[in-house]
Amino acid sequence: MTESGKARPVPPERLRRILNGTLLGQGNEIPDYEALFPGNPQAKAPLYEAVSLYRSKRIVPFDVPGHKQGRGNPDLRAFLGEDCLTVDVNSMKMVDNLIHPTSVIREAEVLAAQAFRAADAFFMVNGTSSAIQGMIMSSLNPGDELILPRNVHRSVINSLILARGTPVYVNPGVHTGLGIPLGMSPAEVAQTIREHPRAKAVLVNHPTYYGVCSNLKEITRLAHEAGMRVLVDEAHGTHFHFSPDLPVSAMEAGADMAAVSLHKTGGSLTQSSLLLLGEGVRSDAGYIRQIVNLSQTTSASYLLMVSLDLTRRLLALKGREIYDRVIKLANYARSEINQIGGYDAFSNEKTDGDAFYEFDLTKLSVHTRSIGLAGIEVHDLLRDEYDIQVEFGDLGNFLAIISVGDRAVVIERLIAALVEILERYGKEPSGLLANEYVKPIVEMTPAEAFYAKTDLLPLLAAEGRIAAESIMCYPPGIPILAPGEKVTKDVIDYIEYARAKGSLLTGTEDDKVEYLHVVRL
Repeated sequence: MTESGKARPVPPERLRRILNGTLLGQGNEIPDYEALFPGNPQAKAPLYEAVSLYRSKRIVPFDVPGHKQGRGNPDLRAFLGEDCLTVDVNSMKMVDNLIHPTSVIREAEVLAAQAFRAADAFFMVNGTSSAIQGMIMSSLNPGDELILPRNVHRSVINSLILARGTPVYVNPGVHTGLGIPLGMSPAEVAQTIREHPRAKAVLVNHPTYYGVCSNLKEITRLAHEAGMRVLVDEAHGTHFHFSPDLPVSAMEAGADMAAVSLHKTGGSLTQSSLLLLGEGVRSDAGYIRQIVNLSQTTSASYLLMVSLDLTRRLLALKGREIYDRVIKLANYARSEINQIGGYDAFSNEKTDGDAFYEFDLTKLSVHTRSIGLAGIEVHDLLRDEYDIQVEFGDLGNFLAIISVGDRAVVIERLIAALVEILERYGKEPSGLLANEYVKPIVEMTPAEAFYAKTDLLPLLAAEGRIAAESIMCYPPGIPILAPGEKVTKDVIDYIEYARAKGSLLTGTEDDKVEYLHVVRL
């Protein structure tokens, strides 16, 4: 390492030896998986094959989309390529229909269910948010209770508004050293179930944005003993299904439904996801599909769906190999970053067997407070000074996603940049906020507050009132303040601190997040 941190070898021979292989899928040709894996149904990609057949037949389109295989929009064709636009097609007999799949889409969904060891699977093209809506809206009637941690994604709160459900929050544990919210303690869940025996379901983050996992098997056992469903936000846990070295997957733990962002760590196109169904809801699959269709588009993108089909095939056949490599990359990055000094690239040494039960080894979560910088400040420096885009930064940490497409050379570039940031910008940590979680005071259900008559007040004048809309930093999209919660001084101080540190605040009707709708007195 040079003094400036710029001249690290890229990549070093020891990292080559650690990885011992080349990255999968870098060639221009799709392998002949059926020849490589004869007799394995997962070698098929039925939707991809059907759409490829459509393209080969050179069908004359007198249907939508209006660009007519790109000919009507040359700028778009030049940007995306003719191959892409020739398969941006409309639902038809040859390529099935996502709203009511009976042929190649259905076959692709069945293969996805088998790959993820689920009873059934639905392709989702409105993102994982719509999968979460489907889970919650198919499990609750208006007024029903849902047990869940407070540090959920905004889509969960929004789903409760749509379902008019009642949240019963289990406050997550907080890691005092890192300042981050953790998972749910099984003892806390058991106590909440006793206090709310009529709740219909328990929702679990698995993992959290930071890679923290609760004891999902035990929480599932407790919920099922009480006759409640288990719903899992597994947006960041695609890889759990394909490696024994990672936390248990939702389906393996016995969950009833799981929303999986295949695009986040699996490699499909952005906005493409899966809704997995467990054995406990197999008989309700038709009803769940009906609920999903309330919000799922009737003009499903075949680009997104084919990406799900191809990604499922790749992971089913080579997922173990892929994620072994990803874990090695992430472990190497953690080791090197921790040798720099000041940073804490934490891992399973922080687990406690309770609210921090397991850690996702593919997550490169780095605590920055000891170098005197907020995580969002490091995030911005990496982007603005080094052209490195990490997933998010908050007040004490940043997260770099290590996944199927990463290479040794980019890991080295990140490490070198962090060395320079410490040398150029590091300072004493005094004055930094110590905690990422503000305990909410819930006064109304999200739906009651959202649909109530409101007053629009400056945020700084809203203390003591009940919020009718959310405020969050995005990413990660976890509300600091949600509809139905009391606006406290702690909440206002946190929001203003996040603003001062450069966090992107969203959620309010006011695009500057200076005004807040509150429930009218």
